[in-house]
Order: sequence, then structure tokens, then C-alpha cells
Amino acid sequence: MFSKKKKSEEPIMEEKVDDTLANEIQSETPNTNDSSVEESISEIDKLKADNEQLNDKYVRLFAEFDNYKRRTQKERIELLQTAGKDVMVSLLPILDDFDRALKASEGLTEDNPIREGIVLIHNKMKSTLGQKGLKEMQSVNEVFNTDMHEAITKIPAPSEDLKGKVVDELEKGYFLNDKVIRFAKVVVGS
Repeated sequence: MFSKKKKSEEPIMEEKVDDTLANEIQSETPNTNDSSVEESISEIDKLKADNEQLNDKYVRLFAEFDNYKRRTQKERIELLQTAGKDVMVSLLPILDDFDRALKASEGLTEDNPIREGIVLIHNKMKSTLGQKGLKEMQSVNEVFNTDMHEAITKIPAPSEDLKGKVVDELEKGYFLNDKVIRFAKVVVGS
């Protein structure tokens, strides 16, 4: 019998211990919750800041890549437009020689085969180069512009309205697709 009483007393003791532990855990839980909430809030704030930083980095990287694409596309277009620049520049002295030959053959009659051949070749060459984007620069009686003209000399202007303008052109200037490939060598009135 004695043992039966002991057995029945032990569960009561265990229940008291369990209740005491439960009360202690409950009393500690609010403190733990407050600190864990604060930690969670600070962690969320940190994650938000990291997210903003990464988003900013992404936007900048995307903009930089977009600028890179635009720049390379522009360079590629310019390269294609001026791909034949070296060839065009090397053909310009030949075109100048044809212009001089035309001036020299002005004394010949129109039906002279030599003059006729010079005119024919000159026109074909000009039209072929024109199809490739070559344009002659008009300089005489235009205002002197350092972006298109190279002043060889200044002379007194024959009239008041020619001051600061191109009086004579010694060598023609040319554009290739709206880019100057040779400056016109000119005489400016002062």
C-alpha cells in the first residue's frame, strides 16, 4: 500500500512542476517576442535598403547597356556611310583633273571627239560618285565657314557685299553623306 500512495503523489508533483514551467515560459515569451519583432523589423529595413540599392544598380546598369547599344549602332551606321571614304578621297584629284581638262578644252568645238570624251567620262564619274553619297560643296559667294572652308589667302573685297565671303575657289570641297571629306580651299574677301 505504501507504494500505491507514492505513485499517486508523484503525478500531482509533476503537474505542479509542469504548471510552474508553463507560467515561466509564458512570462518569458512576451520579452522574446518583442526582441524578435524588433530584430525582424530591423532585418526587414535592411532587406529593403539592400533591395533599393540593387534596384538602383540594376537601373543604372540597364541604362548604361542601352547607351552602349545606341552608341555602337550609331558608330556602325557611320562606318557603313563612310566605308568608301578612303576610295572617294583618292578619286577626288582625278575629278579635279577632269575639271581642269574641261576648262582647257573650252577652246575646242563641241563636236570635237576629245572634248566629247572628256565630258562623257567626267559626267559618268560625277554621277557614279554622287550615287555613292559624294556631293560638291558650293563655296563661291557664300559666307566663309571654318567648318567647310580652308582660307588660303585674304584679298580686298571687290564689293562691299563680298566682305567675309568666299571670292574665289582654288580647290573644290566635297561632302560624303553630309560629312566633309575635303575642305574647299578658298580666297576670302576682307
